[in-house]
Amino acid sequence: MSASPSRNARQQAAGQTVAKILLDIKAVNFRPEEPYKFTAGWASPCYIDCRKLISFPLARQTVTALAKAEILEQIGAGKLDGVAGGETAGIPYAAWISDALNLPMQYVRKKPKGFGRMAQIEGELIEGQKIILVEDLASDGGSKILFVNALREAGAVCEHCLVVFFYGAFPGAIESLAKDNIALHYLCTWADVIAVAEAGNYFPAKAIAGVREFLKDPVNWSAAHGGKGA
Repeated sequence: MSASPSRNARQQAAGQTVAKILLDIKAVNFRPEEPYKFTAGWASPCYIDCRKLISFPLARQTVTALAKAEILEQIGAGKLDGVAGGETAGIPYAAWISDALNLPMQYVRKKPKGFGRMAQIEGELIEGQKIILVEDLASDGGSKILFVNALREAGAVCEHCLVVFFYGAFPGAIESLAKDNIALHYLCTWADVIAVAEAGNYFPAKAIAGVREFLKDPVNWSAAHGGKGA
């Protein structure tokens, strides 16, 4: 399991709120009998689609307010010059959060579109600007490093990444980001979703039990179900 820092009361409440929102809009899927396979190679019995939030205005307003509170508490007012979203799922979140913080927005392409330092960046980015990368979710953190490196190569100072949902299951995510001087901030994890799903009877007990088994040992569970292992 990736080591997750302890959360304060506000963060714990935010996690429960976001978990309920994601469950209510049916963005959460439990499928232990037919695991999902992620781009990074991991197999998982659960999948979350944070992109679905774009269709629910009140829900996304709540999530945006919680993201703003997290940024102000953990980073501080006036410590950022812009908010960048990763193509494509991070773009709407960056738009909402940059608006809430009254900051400029950029977005980062997955691949350069041409030549030069700004080839992967859309929007105005000034040398030395302090930028936070915003994404919908993080599993093992690999794609976040690619986006941050693109921002840095374009002249930005990027030391923070915020995601709505952090798997908090696969090993090394927070640690690998920290090695690149990137602090990961998040609103919700699978632990939050499981707690709310169980309390609200969102899924059959068997499905919840299957996800709990995965969370106990995600690496070996993945390997046993056709995914990447240790």
